Amino acid sequence: MSRRRHSDENDGGQAHKRRRTSEPIEIEDRLESLICRVGEKSTSSLESNLEGLAGVLEADLPNYKNKILRILCAVARLLPEKLTVYTTLVGLLNARNYNFGGEFVEAMIRQLKETLKNNLYNEAVYLVRFLSDLVNCHVIAAPSMVAMFENFISVTQEEDVPQVRSDWFVYVVLSCLPWVGKELYEKKDVEMDRLLSQIEGYLQKRVKTHISMLQVWTAAQPHPQEEYLDCLWAQIQKLKKDRWQERHILRPYIAFDSVLCEALQHNLPPFTPPGHMPDAQYPMPRVIFRMFDYTDAPEGPVMPGSHSVERFVIEENLQCIIKTHWKERKTCAAQLLSYPGKNKIPLNYHIVEVIFGELFQLPSPPHIDVMYTALLIELCKLQPGSLPQVLAQATEMLYMRLDTMNTTCIDRFINWFSHHLSNFQFRWSWDDWADCLTLDLEKPKPKFVKEVLEKSMRLSYHQRIVDIVPQTFSALIPAEPIFIYKYADESASSLPGYQVSITVGNAIKNRATIEEILTILKEVPHPNQEDDDDEGETFNPLKIDVFLQTLLHLAAKSFSHSFSALAKFHEILKMLTNSDEGKLHILKVVYEVWRNHPQMIAVLVDKMIRTQIVDCAAVANWLFSQDMAHEFTRLYIWEILHSTIRKMNKHVQKIQKELEEAKDKLEKQQHKRRDSGDDEDMDKNSEDEEGQLEEQIERLQEKVESAQSEQKNLFLVIFQRFIMLLTEHLVRCETGSVDISTPWYKNCIERLQQIFLMYHVTIQPYMVTLENLLFTAELDHHILAVYQQFCALQL
Repeated sequence: MSRRRHSDENDGGQAHKRRRTSEPIEIEDRLESLICRVGEKSTSSLESNLEGLAGVLEADLPNYKNKILRILCAVARLLPEKLTVYTTLVGLLNARNYNFGGEFVEAMIRQLKETLKNNLYNEAVYLVRFLSDLVNCHVIAAPSMVAMFENFISVTQEEDVPQVRSDWFVYVVLSCLPWVGKELYEKKDVEMDRLLSQIEGYLQKRVKTHISMLQVWTAAQPHPQEEYLDCLWAQIQKLKKDRWQERHILRPYIAFDSVLCEALQHNLPPFTPPGHMPDAQYPMPRVIFRMFDYTDAPEGPVMPGSHSVERFVIEENLQCIIKTHWKERKTCAAQLLSYPGKNKIPLNYHIVEVIFGELFQLPSPPHIDVMYTALLIELCKLQPGSLPQVLAQATEMLYMRLDTMNTTCIDRFINWFSHHLSNFQFRWSWDDWADCLTLDLEKPKPKFVKEVLEKSMRLSYHQRIVDIVPQTFSALIPAEPIFIYKYADESASSLPGYQVSITVGNAIKNRATIEEILTILKEVPHPNQEDDDDEGETFNPLKIDVFLQTLLHLAAKSFSHSFSALAKFHEILKMLTNSDEGKLHILKVVYEVWRNHPQMIAVLVDKMIRTQIVDCAAVANWLFSQDMAHEFTRLYIWEILHSTIRKMNKHVQKIQKELEEAKDKLEKQQHKRRDSGDDEDMDKNSEDEEGQLEEQIERLQEKVESAQSEQKNLFLVIFQRFIMLLTEHLVRCETGSVDISTPWYKNCIERLQQIFLMYHVTIQPYMVTLENLLFTAELDHHILAVYQQFCALQL
């Protein structure tokens, strides 16, 4: 920065100076490019590239040491898939320049402390793993690494801390051992045995109530759905039994052993894990997704077993590649397919399993759902001869296991599959799934096919879906998405309000004013009361029926027409829905007219919430009402509910942000006034501004409290309705001595779990209220178990 300013001040030699000052920037960019690209495809061997790069960096150390340190620390954190490449590079630099090695280790420790302070726990895992692999490169002394691990494991002895905190520190240590276990055992076997024994003791006493809430499948067959720490522990136990021999990690430093073993090593400075803070956000527990084993990939290399450490290393590396390149689907697909050691493993099976594992991860995938669809399409394009077959096999397996699949994961499977089909002309061997036609339509398989066709229609059109699906599937093909207008023809003339509907329709076509339309609507009789003196003050369902049916009928041509109609007659709609019954009835009318077009219902409800014609609690009450009971397990119902909750949450966050900004502004203003000294005019202006800001803060404070109260009420309504529905079902089954586990019950209880999981951060502050009002000890244990699983996640 200072160099640029200097050249700007001196116009005489501007061109000359600018050329000189841009050179260091060019060199810095070149260094960054060289470091980031090492380990990629090249005509030379990796070893010669590393040696050449170490020479270049060593020569540039006197002038660019800080820049090189910064880049190396960044790649350690952000490119974990090339971990051993960079540890080897650091090893070579340390062998040539001992002081640089020491400075790098110190910089890494500083960065580790920073990442933990900022709740960046995934990046912290990569930093610790990098440090541990530096033991293999003779940069860090093994005893000091063991000491750091011992400090990490000491966290398991802390009292009154969440279990997820201790879990994370145990996971970090275990996940480093595939890389460094052998070296540490050779140097410090007694200490390592003690460490593993402490970990085993901790794992045995862990609470695991949360597992069933995070599993993709409820069945343990054909693959057990293991909790992530249990699975990793089994893999490390097997690795230890195999004398720490692992055959999959790329270890370029072995080629430089004669050079590296001569280098002086550094001791890590004593590292005490930072204490627990109430606002710390530790990673949630996971369940390891398993879909394939060696029997599923009959040709070519054998797939490592689920408890072999190679499986962990491969999955970890593939996940790292996705994490690094997920925003660039083409690069990501190419990097996955050029994975080192791909000839030793059935790579396509591993890639597909890892992608589905992320897509189905609960409570939410690491990246947006559509990224996985785009990535799989890209992979199919790059490997047209092999990957589509593996993907078809995976789809078939997922379909076969639908009966025990978590409802949230089925939603994601539906969204992925319909989107994927739309990119391949909707071609699929539908006849292979004819078994679903003989089942009850509420069972998972026919329900899945019906929802896929429904979603495919959104990405295409009705006739196309009719044409691509065999005739035998007609019961599962969605209805034609047409508007159902009850005042459509003469046969409806006996209906109350028919005449008024014609008058209203003509008035709208003739661009009548709002007052004129309101005058016409006064003619609508009130079905529930004899005298209509104060009719304007009370809820009149027929008035809503006549006006909204007619308005939406005239605007039924497209989404845009409907939106314009709602905007133009917003004032009338607000007047008709000034009561809770009015809000419920307007939603009921939207469903009646568009019941064959779920997407239209979803977008109209969304628009009505945005324009405050209805509120979020009204939408929740409507979705759980008796009128919608027959639609309760349809996917679009839950899309509407989640969209409603998200809107409520965004509204609260927006006002909270405005409040924080106003408080910051006031604080700056007060600082400014204190610094300005005795200037009376400035004091006067500042006081006025402060007064206005204080008023604004007060107003915002009230808005935040009101919005939070509305948010709390929304969750109370949702949970209360869930409890009522589930309790009715359980009592009905008990009275009739019927098995409770119906498809409806599975769907409902898993939807309850979904709400808890997806909004756990938002629900957390309201837990005391929930426990006191709804999830009390008297509640049926089936329902209470879901709440207890949710609480266990927070331990």
